[in-house]
Amino acid sequence: MVVVVSLGDVKRSAATLFAQGQHVAALRLYDAIVAAAPLDFDARIRVADAALALGDPNAARVYRAAGWYCLKSGHPLSALVCARVLEAHGADSSDLLAALVVTYGSESDLLGKGATRIPLPPEVLPVAIPDVRQAVASPAEVIAAALQRAEHATATLTELPAALHPIPLLSTLSEAAFRRVLGTLVLRRLPAGAPVIREGEPGTAFYFVASGQLRVFATDGLGRQTELAQLGENAVFGEMALLSAQPRSASVACLSEVDLLEVGRQALAQLADELGPVAEALHGFTRDRLLGNLMATGPLFRPFNRMQQRDLLRRFTSHDVAPGTVVIHEAEQGRGLFVVLSGELDVSRRGGDGHAVPLGALRTGDVFGEMAVLRNAATTATVVAQRPSTVLFLAREYVARIVSAVPEIKSYLEALAEDREIDNQLVMGEVGPEDERVLI
Repeated sequence: MVVVVSLGDVKRSAATLFAQGQHVAALRLYDAIVAAAPLDFDARIRVADAALALGDPNAARVYRAAGWYCLKSGHPLSALVCARVLEAHGADSSDLLAALVVTYGSESDLLGKGATRIPLPPEVLPVAIPDVRQAVASPAEVIAAALQRAEHATATLTELPAALHPIPLLSTLSEAAFRRVLGTLVLRRLPAGAPVIREGEPGTAFYFVASGQLRVFATDGLGRQTELAQLGENAVFGEMALLSAQPRSASVACLSEVDLLEVGRQALAQLADELGPVAEALHGFTRDRLLGNLMATGPLFRPFNRMQQRDLLRRFTSHDVAPGTVVIHEAEQGRGLFVVLSGELDVSRRGGDGHAVPLGALRTGDVFGEMAVLRNAATTATVVAQRPSTVLFLAREYVARIVSAVPEIKSYLEALAEDREIDNQLVMGEVGPEDERVLI
């Protein structure tokens, strides 16, 4: 008996069967996907996974064939997954890794404009599947046929992309650095529902997504979850907490079967000590991500379109500050507007006895320095870096120009200054009876 089911549903059923140890049944479903959609390299790899779990050494041929297809079709991280599985079982994959570096390294002529990749087939594609509840007469023949189909599924394919997308972060490295980083990547193969990182935990690794889907979410004090994003192939995550040595700001869990490539803190430290370009590229990648997040979520940039946002960002200067660095001194002339790109800064004001009174902390995305600029007055607090931080600075002359030209920016900064001053007065105990009546 044959039933027609959507490709996505077949994959989910096959993943469940595989997790339950029903490897022959899972293989039959993945084989049905390969028969219906030969370009589904993920299903080909899963056929090899099931055959390997059943002890068939011929699975290695499928990993190799699927790996070469992934490399040429624009899915390099899945090619690396195949190479890692081959290595783990004693097979040589050095030729595949060498081709990966040459094809996707910074010196490759194949990376550039017009880049494409052959996509996975859509999840709604109809797939005719067998009734896997019925045992097969000869499992060995079923396995052999599935491996044969998976190995040769794209053997006659000739239309491959002429230009390829770079691998985030890795393709910015020299070939020598690329090879060294590849040697540190550890394959993590996780089932649907598995946690990857948990909010509040220290950052000990970052990850490349080779395949599958993940969700990023935050949890409040009442245990309620807010989804922040979904991640798929070629996404990179976890590097910010790793670099800053701060707790994770969100959790990440698998929505489907997921293949991840992990870079641990120790491996990264060794690379950074030996290969300066690796550390520089990672910091540059993280900075670009932070700037992108800032433009997407920061109220200061909201009134502008993408091109205007980038033009405004170019007006800012970037400053890395060490812990203990005073960014603003209380009672000095306001120099301009600051935005926290990363890190944490403490805000304080001198009390009546001359001692500093803490007013709060500034973190990624926070704006400060607006009061003195808007009022053309001296600053009312001191701001000190509490840990390594990066701040963006916009000179007061340019702030004045955008405030006069963009009413939304003026309103945002005025409201921010007013709210902040009220909060500061409450902390300092400077709100009198009349003010209290107004606040009520």
